[in-house]
Amino acid sequence: MSTKFLTFFDIENITQIMLEGEIMELVKIIISIILPPVGVFLQVGIGKHFWLNILLTILGYIPGIIHAIWVIAKKK
Repeated sequence: MSTKFLTFFDIENITQIMLEGEIMELVKIIISIILPPVGVFLQVGIGKHFWLNILLTILGYIPGIIHAIWVIAKKK
């Protein structure tokens, strides 16, 4: 039975990967504030949430933003 210990470089790589994921989530939220349907598209693709977000954005910009941020937070 072999035990492998994490080296400093392994821990650094894991931390870097986690940080990149968090930065991408932040970018999606910023995009969602500017163009809500684009943020939803980046998170879930073209589907029911995308079309619903387009409708909400057309009916009112704020509901589109709220829905987009909710989709991003829910799928995390």
